[in-house]
Parts: sequence; C-alpha cells; structure tokens
Amino acid sequence: MFRHVIAPTRFFTQISNDIIRHPRLSSDAKCLLIWQLSLPPGADEPLSVSAGRAGIKKTAFTRAKSELKAEGYVHEWRRSGPRGRWSTTQLVSNVPLTEAEALAVRNSSSTSVPPTAAPPAVGEPTPRAVGRSQEKNGEHTPHPPHPLAERGAAALAAVSHRERRLRLSGRDILALAPIAGQWFERGATLTDLHDALTSGLPDAVRSPAGITRDRLVRKMPDPLPEPAPTPPPLRACAGGCGRMIRPVADESRCRDCRLQAAEAAEAAATAQDVSGAVEATRRGMAAIREALSGDPNGGPRDRLGRPRSRLQA
Repeated sequence: MFRHVIAPTRFFTQISNDIIRHPRLSSDAKCLLIWQLSLPPGADEPLSVSAGRAGIKKTAFTRAKSELKAEGYVHEWRRSGPRGRWSTTQLVSNVPLTEAEALAVRNSSSTSVPPTAAPPAVGEPTPRAVGRSQEKNGEHTPHPPHPLAERGAAALAAVSHRERRLRLSGRDILALAPIAGQWFERGATLTDLHDALTSGLPDAVRSPAGITRDRLVRKMPDPLPEPAPTPPPLRACAGGCGRMIRPVADESRCRDCRLQAAEAAEAAATAQDVSGAVEATRRGMAAIREALSGDPNGGPRDRLGRPRSRLQA
C-alpha cells in the first residue's frame, strides 16, 4: 500500500492518533471533536452549533456528545444565574480529562494539568501534556477566522456525512476548506458544490480526499465579473436652468448651458474685434490727413504755418 501525504503549511490542526483511531468514538463524535479543536483560541461556539455546521443531525449529535463525555473529552456544568436563568459551561480537550482535572482547567487560567494515563493508539505509552482546551460558555457568539473557509468546511462536512463514498477525515476537511470557500466566493451555492462533488462518482472510491480535491479544483466556477463602477451622484446645474445633471468628468453645467455660454463668449469676442477694427481705421485716416497737410483737419497753411481758408489759397 502506498500513501502520499503533503504536510499543510497553514490552516491545520494537530490531532493525535488517540482521537483518529479511538475504538469507542463514532465518526460523528470524532468529527465534532475535531471541529471544536480546530476553532481559533477564544472562539465561543457551543457544541450544538458546531454539530449543525458539520452536518450532524440532532439525534446523531446527542449520541456523539454522550460518547465524548463518557470518554472524558467533553465536560459540562449547569448553573443558575442571578435571575434564575440557567446557563451551560462546556469544556473540550484533546485528551481525556477526569472530572477533577476538568474542574482544575475550568477554575484556573492555566490549562496545564496532569494528563490521564490512557495509552496512545500506536506504540508504547509515553508521557503526554494536556493540549489546547477551550472553555465554552452558553453564549452563542461564534467568531470564525475566515467566513468563506468556515462555510467551505461546513459544506464538505455535510457532503461527507451524506455521501459515504466521500468520507473525509477532520484533517481532510480542514485542508480542503479554503478551496471549497473559493466556490462560495465565486457565487456558487451549497447545491452547486454538492452536485459537483457527488455526481458521477464511481462505485468504489479509493481516495475520498483525492477525488474531492480534484473535483474542487477542476470544476471550480469562473470568477465573478468585476462590478460596474458606481455612477457619480446627481447635482444641480450651475448654469441656473434648474436641471439636474450627472457629470461625466468635472463639468458643473448641463449641455445647453455650456452651449449658451460658448455662443455668448463668441459673440462678445466678435463685437470686440469689430469695434477695435473701426477705431483703428479712424485713427489711420486722421494720421494720413495730418501727414498730407500738417493740419489734423486737412486744411492748407500759409508760409508761417498758419491755417488758411480755401478762398485765400
């Protein structure tokens, strides 16, 4: 038998063989436990919410929770609040804890408590340290690190739960979740993803994770088109016509007001050119008369340069 394993460099959770090969935990119990352990530190997600996101039905969730409590992976405490309202505190650990150890974790800010003496699934018994355990309270306020990746993980868990030929481990789901999240980023629905993964499956699937990855990549929907640019808002025309315009560039007046302004400017320039030409002609004629007669009025002059009447001339 050959095995090909590529260690993930991001978005993964370390799960011990004790959990993966536990003889008394069902697949639903293992999936629920792995899902909880994969949540980021500080995430506040009750077991029931994780079960729903993983596609575990109500009856199966009750059975899986009971199995985890019996094996020491889950502990619960119920207490009454100041107003008589009951709340549930849940604790999940990646190693079995006795009731005393669980209470020590709950009541202490440190999560380092002596582990139980259960032997590992493979090899000789070795000392173990209590792994990351999370204290859960009754507030339903999950904080996923990446909504699309988490949605992809929930979709893969649902497909794995319904289609036994695509049974995926918790590690497989976490590794494939970012790829499935890209489907939703490109507008795909849960039905689209389910049909792409399950349609035309062979009767026997040797590598559920391999065929799931292949179909996720090969059948990936095309990216959504870029959204159309938002048009600029309407504003009143600055020309005083009372119209509303949607400027294309930086114009502040409507087309008609711009045309009227251009025509008025052209008429004013023409009038200025005509008046200037007439005045220049008048000045030229006066200069010519003065040059010819020495008299600005064009009359004759005597020997002393005084103007003479035409009769004297």
